[in-house]
Amino acid sequence: MLTRNASDVIVVGAGIVGAACAHYAAHAGLTVTVVDRGPVAGGTTGAGEGNLLVSDKEPGPELELALLSTGLWQELADLLPPRIEYEPKGGLVVASSEPGMRALRDFAARQEKAGVTAQEVPGDRLHDLEPHLAPGLTGGFRYPQDAQVMPAHAAAHLLRTGGDRIRLRLGEEVTGLLTGATGEIRGVRTATGDIHAPYVVNAAGTWGGALADLAGVHLPVLPRRGFVLVTEPLPRVVRHKVYAADYVADVASGSAALQTSAVVEGTPAGPVLIGASRERVGFDRTLSTEVLRRLAAGATALFPVLGTVRAMRTYPGFRPYLPDHLPAIGPDPRVPGLLHACGHEGAGIGLAPVTGLIVAACLTGGEMPLDIHPFRPERFAPPEP
Repeated sequence: MLTRNASDVIVVGAGIVGAACAHYAAHAGLTVTVVDRGPVAGGTTGAGEGNLLVSDKEPGPELELALLSTGLWQELADLLPPRIEYEPKGGLVVASSEPGMRALRDFAARQEKAGVTAQEVPGDRLHDLEPHLAPGLTGGFRYPQDAQVMPAHAAAHLLRTGGDRIRLRLGEEVTGLLTGATGEIRGVRTATGDIHAPYVVNAAGTWGGALADLAGVHLPVLPRRGFVLVTEPLPRVVRHKVYAADYVADVASGSAALQTSAVVEGTPAGPVLIGASRERVGFDRTLSTEVLRRLAAGATALFPVLGTVRAMRTYPGFRPYLPDHLPAIGPDPRVPGLLHACGHEGAGIGLAPVTGLIVAACLTGGEMPLDIHPFRPERFAPPEP
């Protein structure tokens, strides 16, 4: 039985990853307390576009996660209410030159060997998929496995699926971890009191490194800022998630400098979302007119019709970046009872279900859906003193 101050597991973080961890743990029979210093989806999740992508991922461990999560999101779409706005609309990656198209073709061929469906679209057929695209593009690839969801609604409804097995403690900041005589986890300390559990899951997103510090372990999560432009509601001008080929390189880059690439997608509610930018500037939320100028220019280059559309608002968010671009998922051998589920950078919404499934399997001794060795939290060497 779940009580206010004790449960089987504590999840720190009420974003989409923490919600997925709580969902799968509860459905595995565990009682869960979810603690967050803010509201549900108050951090990176609430600032996300809701992308569920395989199209932007190189073959390897992250793509394996994404392919598994694609199937899990389809299952969740049948379980959760329509308000989560799950839309399997597919992605379209476009090239403006022959060299760019050759690079896309090579990338898609390698992805297909890993299980991705990628369909080449010649330049003269792009308008069959996206009638408002700019003329003269060389071609592209359609990725039917890409989808979109409304992330804040999805997180909220995932937390509701556990019924009375999931208790929320919102507006409570974790200030310390409780440990036993041999260093094992016993719970967390908050400003309003202690919460007891033999397991703690670090799903604190961009603040995952700070929570790891409380446990005395090194996890180098850093914030990577991005902005989103939101237009006025429109008829369905953009049917897919559409982005330029250089977006893939920006996702894989480790540069701290500002990078922008055109990413444009419509939503069921009408507004068009425009990205994407990446830069490491700490937690600085200052509005950057240079970033907004680049985003608008990139979007109108792909869709000239957007040149006469009003941008209604813009907002920043911080992706939880780890240096090797792979999340930290699973038990931390340095602190018995501590598990991590953070560092997904811009892929956390897409990878949330498989992350939650892995964490639940770790907690209950269940079967792993894949080899989690690449995501081990202790893989990062501590900084030299």
